[in-house]
Amino acid sequence: MVDVVLDVVKVFDDAGLTNPHVREYVAHWAEVTGASRVEVVSAADDARLVAESLEAGELLPVGAGRYYSRSYRKDTARAEERTIVATSDERDRGTYNNWKPAAEMKPKLVELMTGASAGKTMYVIPYLMAPAGSPLERFAAGVELTDNRNVVLQMIRMARVGVDSVNALGNDFVRAVHVTGDLENLGQGTPEDRRYFVTIADERTILHFGSSYGGNALLGKIAHGLRQGSYDGWKNGFLVEQFMLLGITDKQTGRKYHICGGFPSASGKTNLAMTLAPDALGDRYHVEFYGDDIAWIWVDDDGVLRGFNPENGVFGVAKDTNELTNPTAIDSITPNSGAIFTNVAYNGKTQEVWWEGRGPQPTDLDGWLDWTGQPIAERAAEQADDPWAHPNSRFTTQLGNVPNVAADWDDPRGVEIHGVIFGGRTRDREPLIRAITDLAEGVYDGLTLGAEATAAADGLEGVLRYDPMSMRPFMSYPEADYAQHWLDVIGAAKSQPIFAHVNWFQRGEDGRFLWPGYRENLRPLVWLMQLRNGEVAGVRTPVGILPARHELDLEGLDERTLADLDAVLAVDVPRWQQEMGHREQHLAQFEGLPEEIWAAHRRVAAALI
Repeated sequence: MVDVVLDVVKVFDDAGLTNPHVREYVAHWAEVTGASRVEVVSAADDARLVAESLEAGELLPVGAGRYYSRSYRKDTARAEERTIVATSDERDRGTYNNWKPAAEMKPKLVELMTGASAGKTMYVIPYLMAPAGSPLERFAAGVELTDNRNVVLQMIRMARVGVDSVNALGNDFVRAVHVTGDLENLGQGTPEDRRYFVTIADERTILHFGSSYGGNALLGKIAHGLRQGSYDGWKNGFLVEQFMLLGITDKQTGRKYHICGGFPSASGKTNLAMTLAPDALGDRYHVEFYGDDIAWIWVDDDGVLRGFNPENGVFGVAKDTNELTNPTAIDSITPNSGAIFTNVAYNGKTQEVWWEGRGPQPTDLDGWLDWTGQPIAERAAEQADDPWAHPNSRFTTQLGNVPNVAADWDDPRGVEIHGVIFGGRTRDREPLIRAITDLAEGVYDGLTLGAEATAAADGLEGVLRYDPMSMRPFMSYPEADYAQHWLDVIGAAKSQPIFAHVNWFQRGEDGRFLWPGYRENLRPLVWLMQLRNGEVAGVRTPVGILPARHELDLEGLDERTLADLDAVLAVDVPRWQQEMGHREQHLAQFEGLPEEIWAAHRRVAAALI
């Protein structure tokens, strides 16, 4: 072991890694995992690592400067049931954070990881999940150790990677250890499942074993960027949320607004984050992209509510991404962008990729492999209609590739937040937009955010799967404390943001969508900022302020949308009365919920009578 330690010391010196606490941490885990060599990486190593991955067959080329990867067939998504927040204080247990004692989980993970990287390289990824120089920088630095080269390449795209991120931070960094494990023998989804994805929040340590995919393996993203970050924010006075962030500039007035917000899965968050102005409004409004998945939010020394996207890239769902639904995304994954596609369909002969919703399915099957690597032309008849790409297939690209990324996306000061929106997928009850000007009622609305349950056949039609602030899978501390923290942080801002709930998914009796969505979604957001400025008055209802029809800019909308507008700007009181009962049951799960939230619930319920 002495020789290995000496080798590690030389690796540190050659890489310029001077932080003694980081060096000690890496050396310790190199011994635990049994890695045969250690390599410190930076973003400058990307081209070399890509070449090594292509030579090893870990990546396949997608034309010029793009790449394809395929994960193990049982390792294709986050595993919420195996994801745990551990601390030494049981008072940190919440309804959704799957809390366990740190004293139970740490030995279990050490045992699983011991010797599990034998014969492999341990890559050391020093990273920063914040713009350099940010007031939150010390909470954003981490060092991920991984035995998987593809994870390194993904992290280079998703974070700011280099030793400068940690050399000056002393012992104040997140320790993130990822060991892939023997993926074919981990019992995924069985009683013998050996995977564990654990954030030991009060020790700022992340230990993930048994995956090489997405949030299970890119530890800067969800484990640090959301779970650990939100716990740190709770203890240190800032918010960390699964929020998109965009900017809207009114070219006529010169005013710019920033809106962030949370959306449960499949509710349009990424498409909204990357939206453009509709053609009819393009001369007046310019929309800029800041982030599609995470926002860190705080009140600065001047009392201004500010936020930034901590990520350096986009890890987007490929399914249904095309020139109509998200042209910005398509333009960010063009040749020579360095984009990595994961678990889509791949043609080794033409070096093309395809996924459901990308466009017409190729009719010439020669060379096409599905996401499992099986030739599509050789499928049995009963498999003919199986998807070519996995429903959770992804693309990874750096923010600099997004054509309308904001010029100040990496500003350490962040940007002022003017609006906070929530949006779930519901076919009725929720209007196109309803604004909320009361802080407690805005937080209450976020806590009762949800999307339609998928189990309508089980008698759940009309019942939402509640997803507070869209943070249900990422909660790291109790929901009652979470609600109070929201009240405290936002309440400290001198200029309060306006809250709103949006819904692009109302359907008519014939099942068709009543609102065209996509780029047209800018229209209600512009109205929201006008309401904040006092330029419009809206229509007051028991559940918030709705736009008067004449207040929305309707230029360029088709006749059918105009005919449906009254329906999407209506409040269905009987359905809302039903919803209030469901909300009460949902909120009752959270022991110690602030009285301000219950009072907001009672006000809305009373107004609906």
